[in-house]
Amino acid sequence: MLSTLPTGTYRFVALDVETACGDAASICQIGIACVGFDNSIETFATYVDPCMAFSSFNIQLHGIGPETVRGAPVFSETMAAMLPLLERHALVQHSSFDSRAIGKACEAFGLPEPELTWSDSVRIARKAWPEFKGNGGHGLGNLKHELNLEFEHHDAGEDARAAAMVVLKAEDVLALDFDEIALSLLPKKRRERT
Repeated sequence: MLSTLPTGTYRFVALDVETACGDAASICQIGIACVGFDNSIETFATYVDPCMAFSSFNIQLHGIGPETVRGAPVFSETMAAMLPLLERHALVQHSSFDSRAIGKACEAFGLPEPELTWSDSVRIARKAWPEFKGNGGHGLGNLKHELNLEFEHHDAGEDARAAAMVVLKAEDVLALDFDEIALSLLPKKRRERT
């Protein structure tokens, strides 16, 4: 199932998760979008058995339920397969939810929390398009409309790809590359140490 997981070296990797219920640890799908040095995007998604009950709200939101994840690997198996790729790349999430969910799922499965490098495409979008504040905002739903992005919202692979596209469009608007944008968003003290 994870045999098609990308294995190359990329500029950055966007990651998104969907959860089974209100518990952030209840990851039921993980998607990644790997951005190549030519700005091509290689997307991968896998269902995950959250080993928790699904809420009707979450099922309605993303369409993933107990039947969908039947036979899927549990989080610890999925993370073991993905970790080598994730650890060696800068990661992008759209808000801080995804990194928090990964941390909570690690805690729930008794795994050490991996040391991953995260950037937030919401913050990147705010820097590139400040005019969206109070005018629809910087959520993926509004950015889909404002930036003419094509993706299926609330699918982890699609949302990861959307976050990657937001970063690529922001690079053009800001005339900076991802590393420069990510560095500019660090707190001043951390920027000085980098």
